Amino acid sequence: MINAEHLVNAEEINRYDDAVRSFLNLQIDPDRFMSIRLQHGVYGQRQDGVNMMRVKLPGGNMNAEQLLAIADVMENYVDHPVVHITTRQDFQIHYVPLEHTPAAMRRLAEAGLTTREACGNTVRNITACPLAGVCPREHLDITPLMESAATHFLRHPLTQHLPRKFKMSFSGCEADCAQGMMHDLGVIAVQKEGRHGFKVVAGGGLGHKPREAITVDEFVEEKDLLASIEAVISLHHRYSDRKRRAKARIKFLVEKFGAQGFVEKYQDEFARTRVALADKPHAAGEWGGGMPGPACGMGAPRKTLAQKQPGLFVVPISVPIGDITQAQLRGIARLMKDTGVTDIRTTQDQNLILVNVPQAQLLAVGAAVRALGLSEPVAGDDVVACPGTSTCRLGITSSKIIGAKISGGVADLRIRASGCHNGCAQPETGDIGIYGEGNRLHGKLVPHYQMYFGGDGRSNGGLALKGPSVPAARVEAAIQRVQDIYVQDRQEGEAFFNWTRRHGVAYFKELLQDITLVTPEQLASVMNDHGETHDFKVLQLGGGECAGAAQEFVAAHFAEAAYERDCRNSFAAQHKSLEALECAEAIGCLVGESLLFSSGRTAVTGLTEIAAVLKDALPQEAALGSQLAGFAGTITQLKESFDEVAYARLVAEQDAWMSESARVCLTLDRQLNLTVSITAPPKAAAVAPKIVDLSTYGCPLHYLKARNELHTVSVGDVVDFLLESGESTQQVTSSLENDGHRVLYREEHGTTTRITVKKAGRVAA
Repeated sequence: MINAEHLVNAEEINRYDDAVRSFLNLQIDPDRFMSIRLQHGVYGQRQDGVNMMRVKLPGGNMNAEQLLAIADVMENYVDHPVVHITTRQDFQIHYVPLEHTPAAMRRLAEAGLTTREACGNTVRNITACPLAGVCPREHLDITPLMESAATHFLRHPLTQHLPRKFKMSFSGCEADCAQGMMHDLGVIAVQKEGRHGFKVVAGGGLGHKPREAITVDEFVEEKDLLASIEAVISLHHRYSDRKRRAKARIKFLVEKFGAQGFVEKYQDEFARTRVALADKPHAAGEWGGGMPGPACGMGAPRKTLAQKQPGLFVVPISVPIGDITQAQLRGIARLMKDTGVTDIRTTQDQNLILVNVPQAQLLAVGAAVRALGLSEPVAGDDVVACPGTSTCRLGITSSKIIGAKISGGVADLRIRASGCHNGCAQPETGDIGIYGEGNRLHGKLVPHYQMYFGGDGRSNGGLALKGPSVPAARVEAAIQRVQDIYVQDRQEGEAFFNWTRRHGVAYFKELLQDITLVTPEQLASVMNDHGETHDFKVLQLGGGECAGAAQEFVAAHFAEAAYERDCRNSFAAQHKSLEALECAEAIGCLVGESLLFSSGRTAVTGLTEIAAVLKDALPQEAALGSQLAGFAGTITQLKESFDEVAYARLVAEQDAWMSESARVCLTLDRQLNLTVSITAPPKAAAVAPKIVDLSTYGCPLHYLKARNELHTVSVGDVVDFLLESGESTQQVTSSLENDGHRVLYREEHGTTTRITVKKAGRVAA
């Protein structure tokens, strides 16, 4: 489980508290506050005056104390009986008054939980196979790599102002139980020709225009995985449509460039991020062969499962449509403490699983679960439902009510019910999926459910076949008919996915034709949504908040500039002078464009052009334009003839200029939030590391002298060693790496090779 210090930040909760007070005192306008609120995981609800708080749980991993923290928030700050488990393995706490959200965040933070970036245009909660670390089939426990990605991109400058949200999944084997196919990016552990690594897929998505992800990289080594992910996110940040919200998901970027064009852009960006992150330690997993056998399937196991660890078991707990009470949370926490079970996880099918349950405790755990009014899954209860019109501003139909009514039947089919086409319940990946919509029949607006059949969100699966749209009043009958026909018609061992492909789309249209057809005389019988007594209507609540407020041009540009600053420093440390200068140029353009935007001027491109306009646009800050013009000239000169001293001066001056530019932008718009971008940048790696010539020494003197030289510098410092090319270089490189140091860069110059070494904090004995 991720260390709390990587997730929780008390200072930012204090800043959020200040923003809440300012908003309630009418000192911040609603649009600006919405952006702040969403960044901290707080959504507006359908009901006025209350909010939904989304608790981010990477991989769904939790402990008993965290269950109690959520129960405490419900007891102290919420007048609502249940909390909701989502298909992204989050917890959603509804009906929280805005003034109580800071206190609720602080209680969650005490247990190591955060709501930061659980909403808005960010990297959302990263999902993973719920059996990570215990599944007999897996190649490795994916958890350390998933957690590394979660902490790397949380509060990352690049991810604070994405064009739209970005969703990831991690799976520990080719079965891909975390459903990479439907994600913006999916990571799947693979074994290829005796080597272990990852397949990376990207560009998937549901909702508006569902699309299956494409493979962008068949095999990525463990050390390069974070750079591969960052490359895809960087493409999203740079190229996705910021003007049209409906077209801003990364699946539309694949559509824009074409699959091959997208892969080519990824490869170019990956080459850059791989170098930029070369100095960052990577998470490592323990790889194994995995045991043969059937895949465990999407979501949670449907029955108690023996783990790969002898004597330990996974116990699933069915949570009907993802709703669980405060008393049940406390009861589960109590049974965990009584039985010594420390690990509980949320799943993509809105259930819970207890992990590492000793065999001797199985009966006690089962009895305790039943005493809470819960149970292990039973045939038919694999039903997922989003909140729909119960709380969601985008909801069209009452998906929670229909979700409680329908069943997967004796075949235990996976049923997925969403209240609108955005598909939070993932209807296109269920055996049977439905989403709510309003259709006109005989001049009246009638609630309907668009039906889907045979979906499988795994990378080797596929999106469901789109069926007919059925009146909401008849959807139960439609689902029952399809289930009955499947049980009667399926061939021996034929999965529902394969059965739907055998029949095709036209079959389902014909099968449900009489249920779909509504005569004028029957109109009155289909006018009401489930749980409603009045005629159906779609409420206009000002749209949803998934994308947040209007795009913040300045904040997005400063965030990208901060990212380019980090890349610049990394490239410089590896003697990639041209790449570092390109980053410096990008910083000038991004910040300069922000200054122009803040001053109300039309955008121009190019450092020199921006600098010229800036002098006129901000006469009281004319020095900023003059400095930018100076940077442009220096960068041009350094590209022609690199000078390390001049470059070091450029970096120092540019960082100071960026901070001063942020101050000016904040003066022009006091409601901007540039906190992430203008915090003190990491100390730039030394541009001119110490150079030690060992090219005249042989084994073992070259290694001993290199080792002794590293004793004279501080941890994290960089030293260049000149060595005789060939065997001597290999000997010293291997020996220093065995000591724990990092060899950042190697470059041959005829008979001499230069290696750049970063001193480690701990050196092997």
